[in-house]
Amino acid sequence: MPSLTLPPPRTPDPRDAPTLRWGILAPGGIARSFATALQARTGQQLQAVASRSLPRAQEFAAAFGIETAYGSYADLVADPDVDVVYVASPHSEHRAQALLATGAGKPVLVEKAFARNASESRDIVESAGAAGVFVMEAMWTRFLPHIDVVRRCLEDGLLGDVHTVHADHGQALYPDGPLRLADAALAGGALLDLGIYPVSFAHFVLGDFVDVTATGALTDTGVDAQGAIGVTSSTGAMGVLGTTMLTKTPTTAAVCGTRARLEISGPFYTPRAVVRLVSTDGTELDRYAPEDTAHGLHFEAVEVARRITAGEVESPLMPHAETLTIMDALDDIRAQIGVRYPGE
Repeated sequence: MPSLTLPPPRTPDPRDAPTLRWGILAPGGIARSFATALQARTGQQLQAVASRSLPRAQEFAAAFGIETAYGSYADLVADPDVDVVYVASPHSEHRAQALLATGAGKPVLVEKAFARNASESRDIVESAGAAGVFVMEAMWTRFLPHIDVVRRCLEDGLLGDVHTVHADHGQALYPDGPLRLADAALAGGALLDLGIYPVSFAHFVLGDFVDVTATGALTDTGVDAQGAIGVTSSTGAMGVLGTTMLTKTPTTAAVCGTRARLEISGPFYTPRAVVRLVSTDGTELDRYAPEDTAHGLHFEAVEVARRITAGEVESPLMPHAETLTIMDALDDIRAQIGVRYPGE
């Protein structure tokens, strides 16, 4: 039987990754966080940025010392000095912008949720396959050191038989938050922005879902304000998940097995999370507290750089098949709650 101590993470040093020249599509808040993380923690190069507004792209370029600013997404993906494209726009724009990049033969990292729905997600994966280029969903949590601690516990059978996963993600973002979250045309709502974290985490732990049940409440604009989600794996293990944009929740997670459980502090999806190994009688046996709690988006970027340099077209830590399966689950959840985006 394995000893009941936590294994260390195997996360490589981000500065050891090969350097690629990045182009950023849509210089919003997440793009700013991404650029900040890359410059603070990696040797990656920010080469170009594009917006539908050239002054906005120029402002972003000046803030980060980026060489080239474009007022056209097409111009950026055609730039021969750009090695890889990061799509940082709202979910509603992911398909079109990712296809623009793959059509130009560029590898692409696409913000989560990967697209509005599973059909659009499959279009992205198929277009990358046809072009022979790398594509990955930017589910940054998968690449953080504390998640590799969880991964190693599962690989080693440290917890015994895992029967239950708990995870939630709630933020007070409606009605006074970003307007896009209330807009169905922009694929707004709690699920794709917030709920994807607990759903993706449950899939990471349990594998494919054989059953998904959901209930929720809608805003007066027709997007989901909050939801309660249950998932079941092929082994009968279950996930109890929640999401809301009406209030701040603990944003914690737990993985519960027959020998022990993992408790992940909030926010569980960030580099600040602490992992506690707890016995079935409630005794803390061990804990992992990360040393570097700043940023975090750089870990996914250097994974992309390593895989592209190695000639690979996907990452085993966030493979295409898993992204598509999770998008199928999100479609199922939305259908049960009663959310439909224009044009679907």
